[in-house]
Amino acid sequence: MMKLRLASLLVSLLLSGVAQAQENPANYPSRPIRIVVGNAAGGGTDTIARLIGPKLSEKLGQPVVVENKPGGNNIIAVQTVTKAPPDGHTLLAGTMGMLTINPALYPSLPYDTLRDLVPVSIVCSYPMVLAVNADAPIRNVPELVAYLKAHPDKANAGGTGSVYQVTTKLFEMRTGSKTQFGTYRSHNDSMIGLMRGDTLMALVDMGPATGPLKDGRIRALAVTAGKRVPSWPDVPTIAEAGVKDMDLELWTGLLAPAGTPPAIVTRIQNAVMEIVRTDEMREKMKNLEILPVGSTSEAYKARLAKEIAMWAGVVKAGNIKAEQ
Repeated sequence: MMKLRLASLLVSLLLSGVAQAQENPANYPSRPIRIVVGNAAGGGTDTIARLIGPKLSEKLGQPVVVENKPGGNNIIAVQTVTKAPPDGHTLLAGTMGMLTINPALYPSLPYDTLRDLVPVSIVCSYPMVLAVNADAPIRNVPELVAYLKAHPDKANAGGTGSVYQVTTKLFEMRTGSKTQFGTYRSHNDSMIGLMRGDTLMALVDMGPATGPLKDGRIRALAVTAGKRVPSWPDVPTIAEAGVKDMDLELWTGLLAPAGTPPAIVTRIQNAVMEIVRTDEMREKMKNLEILPVGSTSEAYKARLAKEIAMWAGVVKAGNIKAEQ
């Protein structure tokens, strides 16, 4: 019996020592850090991860490697991180759709965003543009809403997946309008559909929309940000255009597995905040039509909770089903 107790004590001490070694912020980082991305190389989230990765490496003193885990509507990527050791060496490049809309579309997710992940910092945000085909007889948002109501047979909207379907549904709810939503395989396909008139309107990312906007092939009616975008100062905000309670921005942030020591979370958070405040990073983000953020972990957590609740309401009201 005494030997058994001694053996149990030794095991407990060993496990305690391992846990302390993993959780000691003074030892962090002790090996390369990986940022897990839920889409293939070359996508928007991947681009942001690879933009900030080298700078994180400089700040933290270890290589930062981007690991792409596409598929399963980002569920594979999230699970990869939630199952990783909570030691700060595995991070998730999280997005609004992945973490706040998916929970409403997939009630049986194998993880819980707020329970199984620790928000670190929102790296950047990117407002959406409400745009119409350039030949449409529509110059502003009130005219768009009137047109949608008067011509339900022509009220076509499009986008590249659930994020754009859900945000379009929010627009319908806020304006009392209705659209027929069509899903495209890529942002490029969505833009082509809008330019040639297959769809009347779309809520699209600033980046993919910039070329067609400059060429006059689509018309911007509003941006969904709370304030005007510096690169498009003449385009009103959605609130200025008359649509209330629809200020929203897509975002990309870093998250760690639940249980990651607060001191490690704070260290990564502070590194992100310092990086996005540099002139170099701000210029690079400006060229990509994205806005630097660098939030605190607590602010990120509050935003996640708020958006999860909001999108759950929109999905339920719109009876939106997950894409199979």
